[in-house]
Amino acid sequence: MIHAPFDPVTLAVPFFVLAVILEIALARFRVTPSNYETRDTMASLSMGFGSQIAGLLTAGAAFAATIWVWEHRIFTVPFTAWWGWVAIFFLEDLTYYWFHRLSHERRFWWAAHVNHHSSQHYNLSTALRQTWTGGVSGTWALWLPLAFFGFSPAQIAIQKGISLVYQFWIHTEAIKRMPAWFEAVFNTPSHHRVHHARNPRYLDRNYAGILIIWDRMFGTFQPELDEEKCRYGIVKNLGDFNVLRAAFHEWIGIGKDLLSARSPREVAGYLFGPPGWSPDGSRETSATLRAQWEAERKAG
Repeated sequence: MIHAPFDPVTLAVPFFVLAVILEIALARFRVTPSNYETRDTMASLSMGFGSQIAGLLTAGAAFAATIWVWEHRIFTVPFTAWWGWVAIFFLEDLTYYWFHRLSHERRFWWAAHVNHHSSQHYNLSTALRQTWTGGVSGTWALWLPLAFFGFSPAQIAIQKGISLVYQFWIHTEAIKRMPAWFEAVFNTPSHHRVHHARNPRYLDRNYAGILIIWDRMFGTFQPELDEEKCRYGIVKNLGDFNVLRAAFHEWIGIGKDLLSARSPREVAGYLFGPPGWSPDGSRETSATLRAQWEAERKAG
């Protein structure tokens, strides 16, 4: 099957809207600790709308590539087979983990993802702060192996939609902890608060989509600690609510660095090194920030 019979994200949009309104109301009456700021919320909503428009510009290429790969598949997974849905649930979620990790650990893809982390607040509207340049960065290619192994474009699209819908509800401070068994297996608000935090202890951790088991397996898991409150945003916060700046500031930074590059090594480093990479090591990366924090903690 090429075209998906339904889109989980489209079906969930009314729920997204109602959930944001409810969280705002509960926060206003201090029923929950959720923190909303009007300008920040409007920026998140604007970026969510813009991501839908921007996505249309590259959706055709991604869809055509997926169809081409699927037509050259080595197996065929029946769309109606229950085991196929179980398999793609795990395989797509594993793909998302590596996509998400790549989008944090390599600057070129971080430039497309950073806007999602640019808010200094953490609430359901933050989930809507999506990329404008993800399609251009080509990360959609990471899902092509699923088509090669026989999962149809429709099945891949549905499972990706399910993952995106799941991840909406974990962008909240209203839920402190889920039951222990749930926290052990699934991504939760607690785990994802860590992911959005800029504390050195929490940087570049918890890349999970639906299942937190991948972070536990690959050494990137960090629990939220009651003694260390999450501070949200990016290492160097933008300080304003300009959506164009949020969407493109890192790309502009890359362009400026490339103009100053003096060798192919520096070009590669500025493009594909970790965010903050510099030839002389004078800039801060997640690794150096964490090392400084570790040294200070041991010294103290």
